[in-house]
Amino acid sequence: MMNRQTRPIDFDGIKMQERKTLTGNRALQMEEALIFEIGRPEVSGVDIEAPVPIQSRIGSLARKDPIGLPGLSEPECIRHYVRLSQKNYSIDAGLYPLGSCTMKHNPRLNERMARLPGFADVHPLQPQSTVPGALELMRELAHWLMTLTGMQAVALSPKAGAHGELCGMMAIKAAIESRGEAATRRIVLVPQSAHGTNPASASLIGFETRSVPARADGTVDPDAVRKLVGPEVAAIMLTNPNTCGLFEKDISEIAEILHDAGAYFYCDGANFNAIMGKVRPGDLGVDAMHINLHKTFSTPHGGGGPGAGPVVLSERLAPFAPLPYLAGEGADLHLVEHAEGDARAFGRITAFHGQMGMFVRALAYMLSHGADGLKQVSEDAVLNANYIRVSLDDLLSSPFGGRACMHEALFDDDWLKDTGLTTLDFAKAMIDEGYHPMTIYFPLVVHGAMLIEPTESESKASLDLFIATLRDLATAATSGELERFQEAPFLAPRRRLDETRAARKPILKWTKPLS
Repeated sequence: MMNRQTRPIDFDGIKMQERKTLTGNRALQMEEALIFEIGRPEVSGVDIEAPVPIQSRIGSLARKDPIGLPGLSEPECIRHYVRLSQKNYSIDAGLYPLGSCTMKHNPRLNERMARLPGFADVHPLQPQSTVPGALELMRELAHWLMTLTGMQAVALSPKAGAHGELCGMMAIKAAIESRGEAATRRIVLVPQSAHGTNPASASLIGFETRSVPARADGTVDPDAVRKLVGPEVAAIMLTNPNTCGLFEKDISEIAEILHDAGAYFYCDGANFNAIMGKVRPGDLGVDAMHINLHKTFSTPHGGGGPGAGPVVLSERLAPFAPLPYLAGEGADLHLVEHAEGDARAFGRITAFHGQMGMFVRALAYMLSHGADGLKQVSEDAVLNANYIRVSLDDLLSSPFGGRACMHEALFDDDWLKDTGLTTLDFAKAMIDEGYHPMTIYFPLVVHGAMLIEPTESESKASLDLFIATLRDLATAATSGELERFQEAPFLAPRRRLDETRAARKPILKWTKPLS
């Protein structure tokens, strides 16, 4: 009940959402139309000289009607985008419990470093001789990544986590081809507790995937892997900690099984933030692993980038790292842009060398924390997740009992049985309380899953308010307050969508209203 003590809203007042206003605004929450609906073609925020008439080369194909661009004055334009930004929930606005794909705080120090001249304005086509500082920063970042993971090489160029998966699997494919086994090793094993992008990455480059069932405790059974391996298996793609928030305790045995069969071990490193500084994946037998810089090292996330998903490679796969890669030391430090000598690099996975802005932010995060600080980051992430898990354990049900989790706490919907409510109803009601919902219905191995990842940067006070809110909602759900959930959210800018209709009959094109 803690969250209600300071809030004037009586939930008998749910009917408040029925109150209409002339403007469509709700107090200081402003309604906002599309820019095409508020702009007028004859208005402009700047003075533009009329273009000089030219003879069109496209003849009859030239547009005959006005282009219809919206026109707004500068104040109108600023207000439009400010209002839109106010409808956007972000990590800077509040706790973001999006398990398995963390939105974590981006320290402003990192942003300041990324804007330093020489980093912010570096161009990928500059001669290498003009950017020795940028090359040295890449070398330092590579050193940290290899040291933290216990690996022999790193490819910095992949642009995102899934892109890194693809890069790692391409290195594995190149290694298999070099052994003359491309025609026989066609199978990649993917546990049910792996990330959904894993089978897609393997399939994209021609591998067939085969699922490894999860055992009762949510982890991968070495015996199940042993039954599936053979001369046709190229690799396994295993996530550790897995998407159930659990550490795969038999990972070393699984790696040994794969290696004995002549296959490789790809580890999805999206959840590296839970074990960083505690264990090195290379010591566990991992051959390739991507690292989501946004999740582990606090670079901005979402919106399609620019992101970065470096891939670390074991000694077995190091010769197959993609171009470009760093070579030399000191004044001889340079990027190898073309295969030389006996290099077995599989080529380029992207045009240039990666995202310098992300590299700067990640290294700034590493240097500002230090080795001991990065270890504490992992410990705090695990502590916060378990604090939430234990604090809700008497109201919500857990699929794997009271087992301690890693960086994210997982609940199922067994506790909602007989209430008439679903996981989706519960998540929608969280929006009315000012929280972005957690990941729901994933991982697929858990029915009605609710996956909560608080990250290490949330304070105890922040976690306590979040826990109190979920406890209040859970109590309301089990006591029959169905109206609070079934049509939620009531207080968001938009009410609940008909998700079936939105998926099957999406309206993807805006049509100008008839005047």
